[in-house]
Formats: sequence, C-alpha cells, structure tokens
Amino acid sequence: MKSEDIRKMLFDLQDVKYRDMQVKIIPTVRPDAIIGVRTPELRKLAKEVAGEEGIEDFLNELPHTYFDENQLHAFVISGIKDYTKCMEKVERFLPFVDNWATCDQMSPKIFKKHRQDLTEKIRSWIASDKTYTVRFGIGMLMEHFLDEDFDLAYPDMVSRIRSEEYYVNMMIAWYFATALAKQYEAVLPFIEEGRLDVWTHNKAIQKSVESYRITQERKEYLKTLKIKKGK
Repeated sequence: MKSEDIRKMLFDLQDVKYRDMQVKIIPTVRPDAIIGVRTPELRKLAKEVAGEEGIEDFLNELPHTYFDENQLHAFVISGIKDYTKCMEKVERFLPFVDNWATCDQMSPKIFKKHRQDLTEKIRSWIASDKTYTVRFGIGMLMEHFLDEDFDLAYPDMVSRIRSEEYYVNMMIAWYFATALAKQYEAVLPFIEEGRLDVWTHNKAIQKSVESYRITQERKEYLKTLKIKKGK
C-alpha cells in the first residue's frame, strides 16, 4: 500500500462541512492541508491499514502533506502493540506534529503497561524545544500518572515548565485542573503557592471551576485563589 493509495482513501472519506469546522479550530494548520475526515472514520481506517504491506513506508514518509495523514499516522501508532517499536515510531513522528489535535489524539495503548520506562521519555519530551513534543509529554503525565502511579514529582515537573507557547500553557492548565479533580489535597498547594505563571494559574482555576468532577465547595475556594492582573 503506497502513500498515494492512503491519500485517495482519505479524500474518499472527505466531509467538506467538517473540514470547514476544523479549519476554524486548528489555526496552526494551513486550510488547504485539511481534507476533513471525521475521527471515527480515521480510527476505522487506521485499523484497516495498520496490518497492510507498505504501511511502514507511509509511517516513514515524513512530513506528510495533509493534516488527516498526520491524524491517521497518530492512530496507527496508537495501536502498535510492541512497546519498543511503538516508542520508536512516536519519537520519529513527534518532531513533525504541528497541531493540538494530532498531539492529543495520539495515545498508545501499550504505554499503560510500561509506565516505568515511560517516565524517562516524558522527561525528555518536556525538556524539548518543540511545542507539541512538550504538550505530548504533559498529556502522557496527565493520562498515566494521576491515579495509582501518582507522585508529587510529576506536578512539580509540570509546574517548572515556562513557555511562551499558548498550546503548551493550555496543556499545563488542563493538567492541573485534572490533577485537582483526581488528587486535590496533594496538588492544591501548587495553586495556593502560585507556582505557575499567572495566565496558566488562572486558566487552571477556570478549567477546575468548569469541571463536573470538582465539588462546588472546592470550586468556590479555588475562585478565591485567582490572581488579578497587575499583581
């Protein structure tokens, strides 16, 4: 299966109205690079092509021309069952990820069984100078290390990130809002002590207040911790 064959499959699944919506919410991707394939269709196609001869050529042919190719790539990687192979593909692909959607939808299932190995990779991703590599690292901490494997070292790691990038800071805020929902008592001091930059601090509180997983009483307290501009 050649890359042009995959591209044709994607265009056959095109939904123009969906493409027009995506153009508005994914501003870092050129409008003419978005085909407009809905996520369920992409997931289904990823399963179909994952075992096909030639899929390796598609995965190695970077950068892709279209956003939807990147989406498909992320879903194919997410289904790889061998940890070493999956990590190799993730590492190769990450420098080419150029938008929040592809970054956030790449979630390899095999990572759950290799959390100990994953932490070192996360440290390197968070230290990257590439926006979506950092965002992906934070996302993996949020997905895999806020439950039974939680450790204060992880929110500490995230709190130390300083970036001018909107899509990094928004993920930090999302991480802390989720952490407050799952590990409230442990994570609250990061907010009380103002350990995030002001914008991210306030955004984390906003997301927490909007969350259905946090009690009204806690929301009211978090509101008192917002930092007014100018302080």
